[in-house]
Amino acid sequence: MTPADAILGAASSGTDASPLWTPGPDRIAATQVDAFRRAVGVDGGYRELHRWSVNHPADFWQAVWTHLGVVGDPGSTVVDHDGSGHLTGTRWFPDGCLNFAENLLGATDDRAALVFRGEDPTLAGARRTLTRRDLHALVSRLQQALLEVGVEPGDRVAAWLPNVPETCAVMLAATSIGATFSSTSPDFGASGVIDRFGQIRPVVLFTTDGYRYGGRRHDVTGRLTEVADALPEVRRVVVVPEDPTVGPVGPLPDGALSLEAFLAPHEAAEVRFLDLPFDHPLYILYSSGTTGRPKCIVHRAGGILLKHLVEHRLQCDVGAGDRILYFTTTGWMMWNWLVSGLASDATVVLYDGSPFHPDGNRLFDLVDDCALSLLGVSAKFIDSVATAGLRPIDTHALADLRTICSTGSPLSHEGFAHVYARWSPDVHLASISGGTDLCGCLVGGQPTGPVHAGQIQGPVLGMDMDVVDDNGTTAGVGVRGELVCRKAFPSMPLGFWDDPDDERYHDAYFDRFEGLWHQGDFAERTAEDGFVIHGRSDATLNPGGVRIGTAEIYRRVEQLDEIVEALVIGQPWEGDVRVVLFVVTADGVDLDDDLRDRIRSDVRSGASPRHVPAVVLEVPELPRTRSGKLVELAVRAVVEGRPVTNVEALANPEALEHFRNLAELAP
Repeated sequence: MTPADAILGAASSGTDASPLWTPGPDRIAATQVDAFRRAVGVDGGYRELHRWSVNHPADFWQAVWTHLGVVGDPGSTVVDHDGSGHLTGTRWFPDGCLNFAENLLGATDDRAALVFRGEDPTLAGARRTLTRRDLHALVSRLQQALLEVGVEPGDRVAAWLPNVPETCAVMLAATSIGATFSSTSPDFGASGVIDRFGQIRPVVLFTTDGYRYGGRRHDVTGRLTEVADALPEVRRVVVVPEDPTVGPVGPLPDGALSLEAFLAPHEAAEVRFLDLPFDHPLYILYSSGTTGRPKCIVHRAGGILLKHLVEHRLQCDVGAGDRILYFTTTGWMMWNWLVSGLASDATVVLYDGSPFHPDGNRLFDLVDDCALSLLGVSAKFIDSVATAGLRPIDTHALADLRTICSTGSPLSHEGFAHVYARWSPDVHLASISGGTDLCGCLVGGQPTGPVHAGQIQGPVLGMDMDVVDDNGTTAGVGVRGELVCRKAFPSMPLGFWDDPDDERYHDAYFDRFEGLWHQGDFAERTAEDGFVIHGRSDATLNPGGVRIGTAEIYRRVEQLDEIVEALVIGQPWEGDVRVVLFVVTADGVDLDDDLRDRIRSDVRSGASPRHVPAVVLEVPELPRTRSGKLVELAVRAVVEGRPVTNVEALANPEALEHFRNLAELAP
């Protein structure tokens, strides 16, 4: 048995108490988080630093500002409370000021700022590098053009664009003058774009003429007029061509300009930065739920900057000269997280296209091609690579790769083991969890501690995380409950758009537990001070009145070679709740009684009798959000005959049709 097989075998059998990876003393001493710990005078290791960060929040966030090099004036006060005792009554750096774009743009020199790779390498614009000097020049021209259109602080600038350098430059130009930036990806249909941008009423819309995905070009021009007509406050529509070397393809809406024409009157000059309050509205991000119109979450500039600096520099050890890529679109908060890497003096690598085109090696090719030090993916991507039988440890050098981040859904024990056995044995695998709600992480990785299969390493610095029971009391180690944060943090949203009394904002995060931020994740603490996320709280199962998570079922079922992926819901049935499992089988495999029995047996032995599905059905595909998350709630709604209103949040809404007319499922 090879060492790799031993790692995978231990994870599969559950005998995985020993860490999969432990950093050596020299590696620990070289990390930025250890240097930060020494600088602030905390003895011990990460646990002691985290304890200090939540017990002395003013000192911690002041140290983040000072030691991580924020450009701006912190003012005379770090934290102020309004006396209400509510988390939303806390203000950070209330008399401080900064400019988000200034902190990201940094020095004007010839170091690489943005590296772009497109899916189709035959296009002239598919391989581009913008130096910091180039990026400054483009931002300057965009800034002047936006000012000429009359954009003012607080105006919204919207981008319906792919993950290309121009999108980053538009964001930086908009935020440099105090406009609020919002983006979504071009794979959204017209109604999805209108559902989002129609609520926030942008004054400028940047869009594209097309994008590449899965070996095909997808034209967007047919939707431009519909979207533009639905946004009456837009003063200018600017079309960023898919291939900047040839210009837009197809007719533009009346009054729209190409990016070249929009910039033509303006020569590059020094970028001007407006000093803005810490709480100035920076981004509007959108919830990806499928139960109503997307919530428009307004984020504050200073809070996002500090949060991302902590996560990049201290949790992921990103520093000057590093090259980082997170596979994302502009419609997922990980795009905002990725671009903030510029503030850590890193080079941000952008990829637009499918991670499996022409095959599953695409992202590993980019690791070698671009000398990536950090690669971010979804847990689903890791599972897909494992299922495909790929072994990048044998096919790629991965020479500069130090950190792999995983998010989007819980990463299974087998997913952890697969990375260390088949990718690289000496990377920091950081499973992270947070959300669009805070545009960052609640719990995540830290590069000075061991990595255990199936666990998130611990709480992120500055986040007072806990798992509580239904009464809000701390649950014990190994006891499942609700994931909460006990104290305020700087990247809490300013609120929701068009929610003047903050009623929906409070209902979303503070209604369940008084005085706590409730994330909506079903979780537990581990003996190693880590966390296990068992799924979304609103998607947990309740057979016989006992709450159980869905992650254990997925872990057992998706180990079977015959099963490609699975989705589980709880269905009201005869006064109780029964577990219903939907599976996608491998090519050439039929779901027969023998396979059903093996599924039930594996779930019973590997999880518990309560997890055993009463019904197991085969479907051709499962619906997912555009960021790759399974939509258990949407499937449950369809099975129960209720509407799914925000179908534009789905990458494949047609998959919901497979679940209709199933209200009378037979066991």
